Amino acid sequence: MHTKNSAPRAKKSLGQHFLRQPGICLRIAALLHAQEGDKILEIGPGPGALTRALEQQPHTLLLLLEKDAHWARERQKEAGMRTQSVLTDALRFDWRRVTPENPWKIAGNLPYNVASPLIWDIVSLATGWTRAVFMVQKEVGQRLAAQPGTASYGALSVWVQSFARPRLEFTVGPGAFLPPPKVDSAVLTFLPRPPEERPAAPKKLSHLLRICFQQRRKQLGGIFRRCGQPSLEEAFFRTGLSPTLRPENLSREDFQRLAFFWASQLDKESQKVLS
Repeated sequence: MHTKNSAPRAKKSLGQHFLRQPGICLRIAALLHAQEGDKILEIGPGPGALTRALEQQPHTLLLLLEKDAHWARERQKEAGMRTQSVLTDALRFDWRRVTPENPWKIAGNLPYNVASPLIWDIVSLATGWTRAVFMVQKEVGQRLAAQPGTASYGALSVWVQSFARPRLEFTVGPGAFLPPPKVDSAVLTFLPRPPEERPAAPKKLSHLLRICFQQRRKQLGGIFRRCGQPSLEEAFFRTGLSPTLRPENLSREDFQRLAFFWASQLDKESQKVLS
């Protein structure tokens, strides 16, 4: 039960929709597969429904990242012995601090307006996360888990799946939230890919995805001819992919290979200039 001064007050500017069903919170917490010795990081705890479920899981430390000063104070007031609340914006958090030497499991009911860029950063910048569970807008969840050749498949799908294995676990209706959103939500689990499956040229991959999915209905041959990047066009021919394919037809492996060849072509051009 919430006291008068801690009654849920969602801020539209922060995209807040607070979970209010303990049963769903327990399901999300259980998907984290927490074990003794784990450190857990929760993004955007708000009134603390998910926090309380996470506190019931085995762990040594539960760190809460909260952008709203009101809820950061409330969470610290009610924090258990192994819980710490930090006033910070998760989008500005240095995810590089999550390393294999400093591993964390991550969970959160993510605000709709920041879920995509936040997951984009976490999976690619943090090298020491071991499992994650996020609730997002259902449409975003479908994009995260989408396979090539489907309408939901896009830059977000390729990027996240290059670093992680997302799985859509279950959906949640608007009635589970306060205030109720206008759309359904989805809960997804994420497992990190081993280093050998991650992109060898991540910066080039990010650039490539922007080029391709801004023109997703166009054929790849035409996209690369018009992009003003001769080295990218050369890299495309080296992959052996058909120029009649469209971006949505390529797998994450295809995109990673193309980005690697592109980076290699640029390295060759640089060597020519320097020699």
